Amino acid sequence: MISASIALAAFALALAWPVPILLSHAKWPTCAPATALVLWQAVALAGGLSMLGALLTFGLTPFGPDLVTGGISFAASFLGDQPWVPAGPMHILALSGAVLLGGHLLLNLIVTIVRAERDRRRHAQLVLLLSTPLPEAPGTRLLDNPAPIAYCLPGAFTTMTVLSAGLLSLLDENELDAVIEHEKAHATQRHDIVLMLFRAWRASLPWFPIADRAHREVGLLVEMLADDSARRSVDDRTLARAVVLVSTGGFAAPSHRFQGTWTGTAPTEDARHRILRLEATPLPTGQKATVIGAAAALISVPTILLLAPGLTNLFD
Repeated sequence: MISASIALAAFALALAWPVPILLSHAKWPTCAPATALVLWQAVALAGGLSMLGALLTFGLTPFGPDLVTGGISFAASFLGDQPWVPAGPMHILALSGAVLLGGHLLLNLIVTIVRAERDRRRHAQLVLLLSTPLPEAPGTRLLDNPAPIAYCLPGAFTTMTVLSAGLLSLLDENELDAVIEHEKAHATQRHDIVLMLFRAWRASLPWFPIADRAHREVGLLVEMLADDSARRSVDDRTLARAVVLVSTGGFAAPSHRFQGTWTGTAPTEDARHRILRLEATPLPTGQKATVIGAAAALISVPTILLLAPGLTNLFD
């Protein structure tokens, strides 16, 4: 299993550093945010499998020639069903590292989910106290706040869209429709779950700069996905103006073309990316299929390295 462990470690290293950097600097994700989001999730999942797999395969080397056989032998030795197989300190250390890393990742995921749900409930209670319902928009609450505010609070059974009085006074009817459709997309597509997973990854590895980079990139991609949903209801110019006005608090307006100069306060960097990509040519279907295939391959590689030899030996 030494060769498999080395291969998994090399694969984990590639997914931890050069691959995310190349992906974050690529231009095509803005043309196909859904496809790019699938690839980012595959990178994270394959990277986690490879890290854990490299430790496990190395740690179980004294117990068998592959992960399945070694795992069965280790369990039998641990339970006393067969004599304990001598294992060196490095193998014990690797097994301990795998258990600690896996437990650390799982615990951070659970803590992130519990905290997010607790904060969501508290936030929802505050919104219900401080806002009034909009009869013409079921599930929408209005905050008496002069700042332009729009966000959604998705839940397992109910979803709440929150708008402010400042937003209603700032946007015209079409721009407001764009914002509402954008927020509805966040809720219906459950972008909060995707962001939660990457937030847990970042919390698990705070010293890992790639985890923070991935969280930022995924956050921008889900905004673009929500924009694409809004584009089905309004034209791109209306959406661009809504994005600028909301991001700057109403102190900026786009010029005659999206790429032109800005008047007033400049929009945030993320808002600027969202606006400029509205004129980007969609990624061809063939290239999307290639990226999806690459995502499937990323997950398949560690899975095959971990399980294929053992399953083959088991059924021979």
